[in-house]
Amino acid sequence: QVQLVESGGGLVQPGGSLRLSCASTGGIFSIYVMGWYRQAPGKQRELVAVITSTGTTNYADSVKGRFTISRDNAKNTVYLQMNSLKPEDTAVYYCKAAWGGLDAWGQGTLVTVSS
Repeated sequence: QVQLVESGGGLVQPGGSLRLSCASTGGIFSIYVMGWYRQAPGKQRELVAVITSTGTTNYADSVKGRFTISRDNAKNTVYLQMNSLKPEDTAVYYCKAAWGGLDAWGQGTLVTVSS
């Protein structure tokens, strides 16, 4: 059974940075497509960034140039480096693993961008 645990959220001022981590247990991490999603209060969950098993990345337009997704297959972990944070980045951030038509989600970590 695949389990994902996010960490690294918190309160940060506008313009600041945070790095989120998502550690995976169970399964074969290296074959997963890993994604970061976020859900702001009153809004639908949206895709933030995705990285394939071969390292190809894709980003939502709203975070391009500010966020970077990466993975360390030796540590079974995916990261989201978030720079130049804005108040509109405030949300619960979730990681997702996808493979062979299946998927698994983490429990989420809250990011609050406020002065």
